[in-house]
Amino acid sequence: MRKTLLSIILLTAISLSGFSQIDKIVGKWKTIDDNDGTAKSIVFVFKATNGKYYGKVEKLFKNADALCTECTGANKDKPKLGMMVINNMVEKDNSLTGGTILDPNNGKIYKCNISYDPKSGNLKVRGSLDKGGFIGRSQTWIREK
Repeated sequence: MRKTLLSIILLTAISLSGFSQIDKIVGKWKTIDDNDGTAKSIVFVFKATNGKYYGKVEKLFKNADALCTECTGANKDKPKLGMMVINNMVEKDNSLTGGTILDPNNGKIYKCNISYDPKSGNLKVRGSLDKGGFIGRSQTWIREK
């Protein structure tokens, strides 16, 4: 009986801690330029009514009126400000995965994985060309206060 109760408590604690990690991803995040370390934008990550997660550019620190000239399709020559750059992400193993991220500087769309780092309080955002995430790059996003 004690083992069963202890198992239930342990499983509940693990499931609740995983849920809280996903909740911490939602919010406003400052993106950082890989080249010079300056802030590039603020992206608002949110959960939509369809249960998937998205991210929208809410602020650009430079060139606020910049257009996505390198984008294709519906985003071609649209303002970067207000653009949806994270699309169709789903929860899996304490992270967001299965969706895409758009780099409005080069117009390319990458497969995306996002996880919350509880030690630093930052997001680890990985865009990759392959489904496994091996060919790509990672960024650290900082929570906007």
